[in-house]
Amino acid sequence: MYLQHFSLREYPFGITPDTEFFFSSSVSQEALNVLLIAAKTGEGFLKITGEVGTGKTMLCRKLMAALEPDFAIAYVPNPYLEPRSFFLELAAEFGITTAPDGAPIESLAEQPLLRAITGKLLDIHRDGKRAVVLLDEAQAMPIETLEALRLLTNLETEKRKLLQVIIFGQPELEDKLNHPSIRQLRQRITFDYVLAPLANSELDYYVHHRLRVAGHQGGPMFTRGALRTLRRSTRCVPRLVNIIGHKSLLSAFGRGSRRVETKDVRAAVRDTSSLRAMSWGGISMPWRIALIVVASVIVIAVVAAAVVTALQFR
Repeated sequence: MYLQHFSLREYPFGITPDTEFFFSSSVSQEALNVLLIAAKTGEGFLKITGEVGTGKTMLCRKLMAALEPDFAIAYVPNPYLEPRSFFLELAAEFGITTAPDGAPIESLAEQPLLRAITGKLLDIHRDGKRAVVLLDEAQAMPIETLEALRLLTNLETEKRKLLQVIIFGQPELEDKLNHPSIRQLRQRITFDYVLAPLANSELDYYVHHRLRVAGHQGGPMFTRGALRTLRRSTRCVPRLVNIIGHKSLLSAFGRGSRRVETKDVRAAVRDTSSLRAMSWGGISMPWRIALIVVASVIVIAVVAAAVVTALQFR
């Protein structure tokens, strides 16, 4: 819609996790480095949590790309499955189509299915590779399926585990892992990292990075005021930055401008319901806090004056 207008090859602020646009923020790069080291040294369970939109899926995809081809990877983007269905999903990801006796994998009960997966994991080990399962949106995983996964990770040789598990989820995952029935799984988590939003100082670089990857070769496309408004309105959550960034470019395009100004970002915010819910009567969160503080000071002053007046008349 606006690619030619801004001399771009592709849309810079898509919300689909495209690893070409991966931005090495302080938290995401640290998490990626530690995950790579932990995976290559054979750690058992690894866990990444973060609020919605902080880049967990992007990190997961980047990790997948970095692990290949030394790993056999099973990626499960939606693990809201009962144990047998989950095992079928793993079998499909590891390329298992039939059981050792030739029966279709879909016809197997849970235990024969588990044996088929075990056989495949042994084959992967003999080939000199490591098997790893990446679970996205793990907070949706049923308790019984998490327990089944734990049992699967009991498989090991004398030297190392046959399967590693890396789980990505929202903060609600913590409550699920605190369930008494899977306390053994929680004890096996050897690495735990919380993925935070971008630092305030990183947002400008994030925006320019995505524009550059998309083909922009000129100077800054967002004015300082636009970036300041973008930072304040999105709280530096990458997904929200992408949504508002895209709409801001649309607004500038509609005006026939090649520069995104503060009014474009404000128009984008007004058009985004998730951000309107973060405001109070159209007032952004920083102003809301300031108003509350001012109101509190006024109330305290009024009460103090009333007390002093009362004492004078005693």
